[in-house]
Amino acid sequence: MSEPSLLIDNLHVTVEGREILRGVNLTVPRGETHALMGPNGSGKSTLAYTLMGHPKYKVTAGKVLWKGQSLLDLTPDQRAKSGLFLAFQYPVTVPGVSMVNFLRQSLRAVRGKEVAVRDFRKDLKSAMDVLKMDNQFVTRYLNDGFSGGEKKRAEMLQMAMLKPEMAILDETDSGLDIDALRIVSEGVNSLAGPELGVLIITHYQRILNYIKPQHVHVLYRGRVIVSGGPELVGRLENEGYDNIIKEFGPADDDAPQAAA
Repeated sequence: MSEPSLLIDNLHVTVEGREILRGVNLTVPRGETHALMGPNGSGKSTLAYTLMGHPKYKVTAGKVLWKGQSLLDLTPDQRAKSGLFLAFQYPVTVPGVSMVNFLRQSLRAVRGKEVAVRDFRKDLKSAMDVLKMDNQFVTRYLNDGFSGGEKKRAEMLQMAMLKPEMAILDETDSGLDIDALRIVSEGVNSLAGPELGVLIITHYQRILNYIKPQHVHVLYRGRVIVSGGPELVGRLENEGYDNIIKEFGPADDDAPQAAA
């Protein structure tokens, strides 16, 4: 097993004074794909935004180590430069900014230096070939008029260009039809490798039919209540969350419900 690159220890997070994460423990080694599942309101998206440094989410206890260093001491841009990447559940539309310009500026920001046009074009063509994308795609404004599937494919292209070491995919399957889900999943699989850790955050089993995680974790009321192998996905599909929660969930049923 690889050395852990992302380690979350007893993480507590509040949003506007309300505690959402209540002691999350999770380790995602580089080179592995992990799935974080759970019902609505479990705190899954809260964890994603906290890891990327959204100012709305306040860490009140615990620690997050990224490659042996405290992630919580870094600003959002420093986290991105250090190799973290977040694919949003609802990607933002930026009219007037073309995909190609956005990608080049993002690459310059992450690398901290200007990228030669020739090298950029070569890397972009290579990434688009891997993702089976049409050349006209990058001439469009960022997410402007994009379908749900196109928005998620655009994020896969960003991931391919930025080459992160840890990718957090926040409900990438949200709003996708079967064909779009397959295309996006193929994109993730094409980018996976020994230098990339992937944390897939999802409600449903369907994306995991295409992207096979080595480990699966269930988040409920702001805590990981059970972890297992791929077989846990099948159990969730067959039994639903209720049986898993009854077996592994916290005894304090009157605890405040977390929000995603």
